[in-house]
Amino acid sequence: MHINRRQFFKVCAATVSGSSLATLGFSPANALAEVREFKLTRATETRNTCPYCSVGCGLLIYSLGDNSKNAPAEIIHIEGDPDHPVNRGTLCPKGAGLLDFVHSPNRLNYPEYRAPGSKEWQRITWNEAFSRIAALMKEDRDAHFIAQNDKGQTVNRWISTGFLAASASSNETGYLTQKIARSLGMLAFDNQARV
Repeated sequence: MHINRRQFFKVCAATVSGSSLATLGFSPANALAEVREFKLTRATETRNTCPYCSVGCGLLIYSLGDNSKNAPAEIIHIEGDPDHPVNRGTLCPKGAGLLDFVHSPNRLNYPEYRAPGSKEWQRITWNEAFSRIAALMKEDRDAHFIAQNDKGQTVNRWISTGFLAASASSNETGYLTQKIARSLGMLAFDNQARV
C-alpha cells in the first residue's frame, strides 16, 4: 500500500483523536443520538408592539423565569409575530435588534430629575415622577385655561400644553387617549404617525 505524506498525517491525526476521545469516554454514537432541547421550550411567550416607529409591528417576546420573588423573568429572545396583520412576522433592523436594546447597560429603567440650574440627575421613584407631572400639568392648566372667548362663548381651551400619542396603540387606546386629552381642554394633540 502506497500513501503520500498528506494521507499519512490524516490517518495519524484521525487515529490519535479517535483513541483520545474514546479514552475520555466520548462516544460519537451517543452524541449524535442526543436530542437537543429547543431553547424556547420552557419560555413564556408574550405578544407586544415594537416601540420604535409608527408602523406598529407585532412582536413575540420570550422570557425565562417563574416570576417568583428571587427569580425575575429575563427576556431571552424577540422575534416578529407571524400572526400580526401589520408585519406578518417580519421586522426592520431596529426591531430585530430589540434584544440588545432591552439588555443595554445604558438603558434607563427608572425616572430621573434634574433641578433647575443643576448639572446632576437624581433618581426618583415612579410615584414622585407621576405626582410631579400631575402637579405641573395642573399648575399650567390653572394658569392658562380659557373658559370663554372674547364673545362670551364657552370654549374650555388649554392651549399652553400639548399631547403626543403613540401611534402603535390600538384603536381603543387611541380613542381613550383622545378623550382624556380633549376632556382636559388640550387643543394641541398629535400622533407619532406624523413623524
